[in-house]
Amino acid sequence: MPKAFRHAAIVGKYQARGIAPVLEDIAHFLTGRGLDVFFERETAQAMGATGTHGSGRVGEIGAIGEVGGFEALKAEEIGRRCDIAIVVGGDGTMLGFAREMARFQVPLVGINAGRLGFITDIPLDRYKESLAPILDGDFEEEHRSMLAGSVWRQSGGISECIYEGLSLNDVVVGRGGTAGMVELRVDVGDDFVANLRADGLIVASPTGSTAYALSAGGPILHPAIGGWVVVPIASHTLSNRPIVLPDSGEVRIGIVAGKDVSASFDMHNLASLLHGDQIRVRRSAHQVRFLHPRGWSYYATLRRKLRWYEGGV
Repeated sequence: MPKAFRHAAIVGKYQARGIAPVLEDIAHFLTGRGLDVFFERETAQAMGATGTHGSGRVGEIGAIGEVGGFEALKAEEIGRRCDIAIVVGGDGTMLGFAREMARFQVPLVGINAGRLGFITDIPLDRYKESLAPILDGDFEEEHRSMLAGSVWRQSGGISECIYEGLSLNDVVVGRGGTAGMVELRVDVGDDFVANLRADGLIVASPTGSTAYALSAGGPILHPAIGGWVVVPIASHTLSNRPIVLPDSGEVRIGIVAGKDVSASFDMHNLASLLHGDQIRVRRSAHQVRFLHPRGWSYYATLRRKLRWYEGGV
């Protein structure tokens, strides 16, 4: 039987203390199953700066870009050369790398070395028994939609795009460090929705519905739903409630008033927006591919992570 995968990349939460030995163990597990293994370059750089593993030191990256005998690649090189990527960390680690890989359609497997782990769902202490069937081609695959966000500014009577970004979780427009509210104009397509006075506004994908949007009182959207949720943050008017929208249109958020307004794309901030700027959010042409162990269930993930009562099950 031909191998399901041949070239694997490893991405790690390289800020985590003691992660280097774990990543090396995973690398050797993959090579033992016949895969060519590469490290994402920033992960490799962090590993090269760590201490020892067993009796040998994790080597610093050399001129040819290797660490511990494994070649280090930039994200774009991983997209071109690898057919699977193993992400070790929390959801934040996965978010950043998923944005990089979406246009290459490289499938991602998440090993949870963080806290919540909604999208890094394989427990670190059970990664071998979970990974082995996946590497043999026995897995559940799902595709997650992404948000394409942009910021537009009027200059000399012409509207210009000054920023573009992809988000797997959400686009957030809100106030900076000041105590005052912001006023935002919300349009969906050509339809005016409302002027909103609040701390801010979240436009979240189904994946992001269990992140900041959930903390702000929004609903949970199943990942298979073709929609997103728009959630006010601490609205001045209590009747401003979250709304679920189809993802076929474009949400436009205009800055009407407020100081130090910023836009955040999966926690990547564009600060110092001006009155009159407009943030536009639409469905991205790219999707993220996730691979899960056979029998994986989104509802089981919600039960575990949100600690829902399970009765006698």
